Amino acid sequence: MPELPEVQSIVSNLKNGTINHPPLIGLKIIAAQLFWPRTLAIPDPEEFTTRVVGQRIDEIGRRGKFVVISLDQETLLFHLRMSGDLMVEATDAPIAPHHRLVFDLENNLRLSFNDPRKFGRVWLTPQPEIVLGGLGPEPLEERFTTQEFYQRLTVYRRQLKPLLLDQSFLAGLGNIYTDEALHRARLHPLVCADTLSFGEAETLLQSIRSVLQEGIQRNGASIDWVYRGGEFQNYFRVYQRTGEPCFNCSTPIQRLVIGQRGTHYCPNCQQIPTG
Repeated sequence: MPELPEVQSIVSNLKNGTINHPPLIGLKIIAAQLFWPRTLAIPDPEEFTTRVVGQRIDEIGRRGKFVVISLDQETLLFHLRMSGDLMVEATDAPIAPHHRLVFDLENNLRLSFNDPRKFGRVWLTPQPEIVLGGLGPEPLEERFTTQEFYQRLTVYRRQLKPLLLDQSFLAGLGNIYTDEALHRARLHPLVCADTLSFGEAETLLQSIRSVLQEGIQRNGASIDWVYRGGEFQNYFRVYQRTGEPCFNCSTPIQRLVIGQRGTHYCPNCQQIPTG
């Protein structure tokens, strides 16, 4: 599933343009085609087309793992789930096999939501907070302080790995960046959140921010055939490195399952405190 850095990379490409297409800000939606009705969370397909056509793209941003496209009247929200992607094409390009929803834009451009596994969802709503309101803080926001993070941790008697994956606790982290951040912070994924000291919480937040910022700088991780352009997978310290030596101490990286999620860690650098 795309995590914060992958989603941010997609958002930046749509907002700022690439060598292959211009920015989408300011362009009007002149037609929409829905090929998989269940892609739409709200509204129903007939109402969707009537409402979205004619609106103009005012802004493109991100909230957690959501792509947020602000139109002049409403907001389009995309959650990519396991295999979703947003791509810009020429209007006359062939419709790809896994395109679920496409928007014809001005300037002979098309914005296509491609989703091979069909888990992605799209919302068109005048009140985006109805969908986004339950998300936790953005980890990269400066106003999200170490003190606030520490206070949130101490409320929960939960293991760190599942807590950090909980989008209502912190928005944007998934399996990859959680494993990488915990390794950098030298914290075992099974440690209970309410046992952390303030210093450990500070180190963990710094590690989360560091790994997310590096992921964004490297355009995310391309670990599945549906993702394009990222290179962070070449810099993983623990994720998908089971049996390979830890870069800190040469101990073989181990894998365990926590909450049905594969988890990678170094048993030497990330020990559970005794007592």
